[in-house]
Amino acid sequence: MNYVAAFKVIGSILMIEGVFMLPPFLYALIYKETTVSGFLIAIILCFFINLVIKRMHQESVHIRPKDGLFIVVIGWIFVSILGAIPYVISGAVPTFMDALFETVSGFTTTGSTVIKNIEAIDKSLILWRSMTHWIGGMGILVFTLAILPKVGNDGMKIFKAEIPGPVTGKVEPRLKDTAKYLYKVYILLTIAVFVLLVLAKMPVFDALIHTLGVTATGGFSSHTDSVARYGSQPMILLIMSIFMIVCGTNFALYYSLHQGKLRDVLKDEELHVYYGIIIIATILIALNLSLSHGQTAENSLVDSFFHVTSVISTAGFATADYDLWPSFSKFIILLLTFVGSCAGSTAGGMKVIRILILGKIIRREILRVTHPNAVMPITLNGKRLDESIIMGIVGYMALYFLLLIVSVGIVTLNNIDFVSSLSATISCLSNVGPGFNLVGPSQTFADFSTPIKLLFTGLMLLGRLEFFTIIALITPKSWVHHSEI
Repeated sequence: MNYVAAFKVIGSILMIEGVFMLPPFLYALIYKETTVSGFLIAIILCFFINLVIKRMHQESVHIRPKDGLFIVVIGWIFVSILGAIPYVISGAVPTFMDALFETVSGFTTTGSTVIKNIEAIDKSLILWRSMTHWIGGMGILVFTLAILPKVGNDGMKIFKAEIPGPVTGKVEPRLKDTAKYLYKVYILLTIAVFVLLVLAKMPVFDALIHTLGVTATGGFSSHTDSVARYGSQPMILLIMSIFMIVCGTNFALYYSLHQGKLRDVLKDEELHVYYGIIIIATILIALNLSLSHGQTAENSLVDSFFHVTSVISTAGFATADYDLWPSFSKFIILLLTFVGSCAGSTAGGMKVIRILILGKIIRREILRVTHPNAVMPITLNGKRLDESIIMGIVGYMALYFLLLIVSVGIVTLNNIDFVSSLSATISCLSNVGPGFNLVGPSQTFADFSTPIKLLFTGLMLLGRLEFFTIIALITPKSWVHHSEI
């Protein structure tokens, strides 16, 4: 492994993290908040480590597949550790484990929290907390590729390991141009959400915080009760819902729109299923709330649409405690936490495309019972899928449920009820945020033991990097054969 080349890229990633810490640091400095020293120490460490790494002698800049895996996994770990420093030094959380959990939850856009009273911490820390969403949403490593010289096409090894989904690729011939284009779309969406929320009369600071959460499909809020205080302002909820859907859509489709390929977008199978799930889930929950929960038709539709888009996009914002909803509505919400949004988006979850292809695989196997000799390729948008992608999806699903079962078993050993254990584990693996019972929309992860918090932190990273990136790194035999799944 070319450790020097890998660590030089990691050094650049840490330098970029230090730059991103400057806005909350300046905010803390201007308003004389207690987090000034925490941000200052973290920024100095980011720049110092990068400076030390840059002085290392390097013979080659060539990045091989295993180097890309190493950069992604170790880069995420380093970024999370340094990003936790302001929490620890400011005393906003009691332990380093809590700080690491909060930071990883931010960078992975999970949105789970251990902070019981958000209003009690400094606003500069609230800003950094939400900035970790925005940085992690598109990927700090993808941002690095957009601005880092000398990586060239070798950066595809990093890009493939960083961008979630089974079928991703470059939208431009050069990877640097792909990364730049993705961030242009990301920044334009961020500006659009912020302006619209301000026009809808959300306070500027709140608008900024919720914008970062919406575009990254993260879910951190500036208030302990999340978006509940804006529950009587349907325009705010509508803006957030629409853009959670938009940011849960494959960003490559926006490039197709930019190229004038509207027909390709309209024919996209994953998009059809994605919108179909949202519409059906919204109608089912709205009907259930109206008939079994005593809500008016209008309120049921508003609540249903907002929470369906929030959960399927894995943002995790809440205007109501859906843990108090009828069982059928909670069942639909639980299913949505598994699914997630589209591949190539900022969202987590299994991804709609995997569910779609899995359905096609099941259909093919059923047909083979009566037509054993028939050749039945799996296609997506009219193109035949390679069997390696199909097997990768089957492997992903198997590993997802294996990790889920084992993790739920470990959590229940700590005398935590089954529903809380299951929903907390799914929430972390799918990067959703809230779950049910002990981790419902009005609850936090603060009361879990340190070992369980460490487990959940690992699950969030595994979910964000989609398992195989980390597993491939710790399995040397797979370095040679590692492929995108």
